[in-house]
Amino acid sequence: MTGLTLFSGAHVIDPANGIDAKLDVLVDGPVIANVAAGIAADDARVVDATGLLLLPGFVDLHAHLREPGFEQKGTIETETAAALRGGFTTICAMPNTDPAPDDASTVEALKGRIGRDAHVRVFPIGCITRERAGLSLAELSELADAGCVAFSDDGHPVTSPRLFRNALAISRSLGIPISEHSDDPALSAGGVAHEGRVSERLGLRGYPAAAEINAVARNIELAEATGARLHLAHLSCARSVALVADARARGLNITSEVTPSHLFLTEDAIAGPGREPAYDTNARINPPLRTEEDRKALLAGINDGTIDAIATDHAPHATEDKLCEFDHAAPGISCFETAAATILTLIDRGELDPAAAWAALTINPVRAFGLQHRVPGLGTLSVGAPADLVLLASSEAWTVDPARFVSRGRNTPLGGITLTGHVRAVMASGKLWEMGANDD
Repeated sequence: MTGLTLFSGAHVIDPANGIDAKLDVLVDGPVIANVAAGIAADDARVVDATGLLLLPGFVDLHAHLREPGFEQKGTIETETAAALRGGFTTICAMPNTDPAPDDASTVEALKGRIGRDAHVRVFPIGCITRERAGLSLAELSELADAGCVAFSDDGHPVTSPRLFRNALAISRSLGIPISEHSDDPALSAGGVAHEGRVSERLGLRGYPAAAEINAVARNIELAEATGARLHLAHLSCARSVALVADARARGLNITSEVTPSHLFLTEDAIAGPGREPAYDTNARINPPLRTEEDRKALLAGINDGTIDAIATDHAPHATEDKLCEFDHAAPGISCFETAAATILTLIDRGELDPAAAWAALTINPVRAFGLQHRVPGLGTLSVGAPADLVLLASSEAWTVDPARFVSRGRNTPLGGITLTGHVRAVMASGKLWEMGANDD
């Protein structure tokens, strides 16, 4: 899109610049030109944003685009279109693809697909180990030179302490964080639901909180030993939040994230609201949905700044991946298109502090991965920053209908649930996309 666009009368929120006021925003082509009251621009296209929230486009540190290798679940084109529907204009793509991005040539091929098909900005995350097998390190320096913004083996934690320590030491020298799925497979192996009241009632194999807690503690210790930047993916336990708070109090370079699903749902989502258990496979996620106590601790972690980012862990699956017995269902939730609404609903309930939530979706993830060094102004509405922004109708109710998702993954436990607030429009790199609740 070229020329000027004026968003008039919005409630503008820009956590990075401390803005929370009714203002106008002027966009000139692909960049922010001005943020002020009463902007006059006679030759601009005017978008009436009265009554809407206007924020920097959301930044997601943890998403699965499935391509290459699993196009039946999703593609770069379909899943970045879904990201737009959720207000996300920058996403970091996890490396659980086939082939996995464990060398420069694979990353370059992936970047070619992204450049051709993506609707939003996509940064690749490279593997920690070759083929994500946990046996030998990938060529981390080569991956960094190819443009990877972090290293991760995604759902395959690096179980060897020595190998993980070596990875941290190398990542420190490269100035790139490691994003680790903290899990002790010796404890969690075979687990499909949080080990507790619901798993016992339903006869499901338990996934104990200790599996995450042990790994978080180990990973923090190794990060301290190496001085590396460690990002802890999708925390799910109250004790994990406490360990991160302690590490940060000691000055360690630790960041972390939580998913909208873990902020909004508990283990009860598996059983459903009826007297007979639903065994809802759409509620199977890794790490699992846990207790109400854990959920409240995660909310508190966002509210007090212990947890940096809200990251979707968007994981689209084909219908057959979930239309099976619970034990055999693929873990993951398709949540690009419901993330903003779940956050707005939690804010409306008074559970989530709005200032903390908006920071966790904009500037905090940028800082966690150092993305401001790759795209100056990213996650902000600063003059000269990318024209990435989202308009939210914060009080309009709508009911989730997965059949209307643009993602190939319709796997959400939120189907039929009424949420408060939705994305009204998104601008990505100066291109405007307008929509309403559940618009096609």
